[in-house]
Amino acid sequence: MSQIFKSVTAGNLPPSVPTSFQTQDGTAVPDSNILIVNAYDTTENNNNGIETKGGVAGGDPPGSGATNEVDIYLTNRITGSGQTTDNTTVLTLYTFSLGATPATYLFDIKIIGYNVTDALSAGYQLYKVTRTTGAAAIDISSQPGITAEEGAMVGVIVAAVFNLNTVGVQVFGLAGKTINWSVLTTYTVVS
Repeated sequence: MSQIFKSVTAGNLPPSVPTSFQTQDGTAVPDSNILIVNAYDTTENNNNGIETKGGVAGGDPPGSGATNEVDIYLTNRITGSGQTTDNTTVLTLYTFSLGATPATYLFDIKIIGYNVTDALSAGYQLYKVTRTTGAAAIDISSQPGITAEEGAMVGVIVAAVFNLNTVGVQVFGLAGKTINWSVLTTYTVVS
């Protein structure tokens, strides 16, 4: 019979584990060796398009502030969704405030619609350059975007709209048709 012997003087048992995780905004500390990692999208501005926060309360969306939490954010993103059932009601998918600092924004707006009634689809991509004075939005660009509409979807209308110091996306549907809408906008800003 053989026996196996291992010396416990040759290192720490159990193995060492990290005791803190530094992020761009705060430090998370595991609790009972548990680290919570969440991922979100946010309208918060970060030119790299991604940001990490550790153990920090607040933000958009707000972190819990738990000391053992790391939050990963895809930044500079605006999302919205909704449903139209006629061609007379304006549906606003989102409204985004441009803030009090004069700046220039480039918006890449992607809108898709699915006509549940007729099983038809449509997709749109708009590029908008907008300047804000800090109190009013000014639409700089007038370039046509990309439009892909199937069948009767040709009758829908999508638009980027400017009101006071905000930018938004609105859609008009089709009479008697249920259409589900989704929009994803990414932006770059300089002031």
